[in-house]
Amino acid sequence: MNSQMVFQRYEMKYLLTRKQKEVILAAMEPYMEPDAYGRSTIRNIYYDTDNYRLVRKSMEQPVYKEKLRVRSYGTVEPGDKVFVELKKKYEGVVYKRRIHIPEKTAVDYLAGTRAAPDRSQITEEIDYFLRFYGTLEPRIFLSYEREAYYTRNPGEFRVTFDENILWRETDLSLEKGVYGTPILKQGQTLMEIKTPGNIPLWMVKVLSEEEIRKISFSKYGNAYTEIYNREKGELIYA
Repeated sequence: MNSQMVFQRYEMKYLLTRKQKEVILAAMEPYMEPDAYGRSTIRNIYYDTDNYRLVRKSMEQPVYKEKLRVRSYGTVEPGDKVFVELKKKYEGVVYKRRIHIPEKTAVDYLAGTRAAPDRSQITEEIDYFLRFYGTLEPRIFLSYEREAYYTRNPGEFRVTFDENILWRETDLSLEKGVYGTPILKQGQTLMEIKTPGNIPLWMVKVLSEEEIRKISFSKYGNAYTEIYNREKGELIYA
């Protein structure tokens, strides 16, 4: 696996019922197959300032927004590698840069106690991001069960289904187990379409027939909203 990766694409999100998911999976069958990860439990740790500057800015729906996270596709054991991801969105286009490095190295790098293991354009961007925002710390652990598919024909069209989305403010380590507060209601699935260009006509057709509309949805934003509402309530009743 390459240690440096760059993605540029559109990402669209849809909230599905169990029945809608089944209909879409049936429509996908002739065209798509599970990707290399297939079914996996994704773990993320989101980094932010002490006043959640990054997520608050993102929730204002600006033309440009960005986030920094560390991700794994399973339980992390000592010495395992993880992904450090810098994700930016400008005028609807998502730009993601990521490096694949040992988990301990990633933690120390983002804490500012060691330099990036390999110099590259991606680490230069991450370094600038860290300098610009000052002290960033792990703020939220967010996990979900994902089914990922890609098109059989040449191209980069992908579809993912996320369920059991959980978040927490404690045990902020990818070596810890999966638990936390759920974001979705029982039976809901968050579908994401990821494409460098147009959506295939067969997918447009099933979305139209099932009256499935694109939504604005941020997992991290939903977690922060719960934190904000809780802290606001504590201030009111203090």
